[in-house]
Parts: sequence; structure tokens; C-alpha cells
Amino acid sequence: MTKLSVNINKLATLRNSRGGNVPNLTQSTLDIERFGGQGITVHPRPDERHIKYQDARDLKPIITTEFNIEGNPIPKFVDLVLEVKPAQVTLVPDAVDAITSNAGWDTIKNQAFLKDVITTFKEHNIRTSIFVDPDVRMVEGAVATGTDRIELYTEAYAEAYAAGNLKGIDPFVAAATKAQEVGLGLNAGHDLNLENIKFFKENIPDLLEVSIGHALICESIYLGLENVINMYLHRLK
Repeated sequence: MTKLSVNINKLATLRNSRGGNVPNLTQSTLDIERFGGQGITVHPRPDERHIKYQDARDLKPIITTEFNIEGNPIPKFVDLVLEVKPAQVTLVPDAVDAITSNAGWDTIKNQAFLKDVITTFKEHNIRTSIFVDPDVRMVEGAVATGTDRIELYTEAYAEAYAAGNLKGIDPFVAAATKAQEVGLGLNAGHDLNLENIKFFKENIPDLLEVSIGHALICESIYLGLENVINMYLHRLK
């Protein structure tokens, strides 16, 4: 079964919009795990507009599933990860002013940089993953960095699926197959939702984990968080 890691950034955005501590991220995290979530993902950005760096510190002691911290490995982020020591760190090439993640790494041009950062994390027994586009060359380039996994950036798939173009999954199948061949673990995320997740899961070999936040929280407004988490788990079997 593919694991579901719930990205709680949007809960933090809601909290920050009013100040205070509603919704309470600690309680929300405990509830997500109780409802069946198999991991918690946070993506702190330099301006801390949703997840704050302190949130990552506060959440680590209470998480009983897997803690995944995503972000661009600027020095402040690297220091946070080495302090908190999550189960997994996912490296994302976000620009400082990016609203959301919008591209994967060029693992060829950035190979030396990624290798250096990944070596540092692995020395502290932190599993590493690199955010990549569904490009076989980028998967091949990831191998030389020493990463444990890649995370496929799935926005293009989601857009194609919404338009009725099921062929949009083909580059992702090719990338996943290449990951199998070269021995990389496979994660996926971005714009996956209740409508498109089942088809993706059924066609992508050896999919270990999906990270879902924005859609899951939006769907939960209508259907309830516990119900939505279990709907995802059913589709990921």
C-alpha cells in the first residue's frame, strides 16, 4: 500500500490568518494520525507564511508516524533539519517568493550541490528525497547525488487528468520505471486529489508515498478530515 503523508501547511495558513493557535497544529497532527494518516509533511518557507520553523520543532516529539520536512536547502533550512532530524527530508528548488512549488530540480546542473547537501543529511541518518519533474534524464541524474528517493512533481499529470487526457500519465510511468531500474525509492506529490489519485496509484509502479495537502484540506471542508483521510487510504490500497 502507498503511504499517505498529510501536508499540514494549509492548516498553518488558516491559523496564521487570525493569529493565535486555531487550528492547533499539535492537536491536528494527533488527529490526522488517529484518523489513519501515515505521515506528516511540513514545508517551511523563509517568510514562515504558513508553517513556522518553530512548528517543526514542536511537532517532532509528538509524531508517531513519519515526519517529512520539505524545502529549499538554504542554510537556515539545513540547520532546522539537522536539529529536528525528521524521518525524511525532501529537497525542493523553491524560489524565495514562490507561492507554491512549481518545478523539480535539474539534477544534472545541480548535481554537485545536491550531493553535498544529501551527504550531510545522510550522515545524520535522515532519509533524503529530491523533487523532480517526470523526466527520465532527471531521474538518472538523481542517482549520482546519493539520494534515497525522488518525489515526482505531479502538477502536469493533475492538469492532464482534469482535461480528460489520460495519456498525461505516460511521462510519470516512464520516470517511475527508470527509478525502479536505478534503485531509487519513489514518492509523488502536488495537485493530487480524490479524483485523480486512484488512476495515478494504479499506473505508477512501486509508489511508496504521496504527500497531499492543499486538495485534502479543501476536500475536508466539505467532507470532514477523518472521512477524507480514509477515502485517500482506500484509493491508495
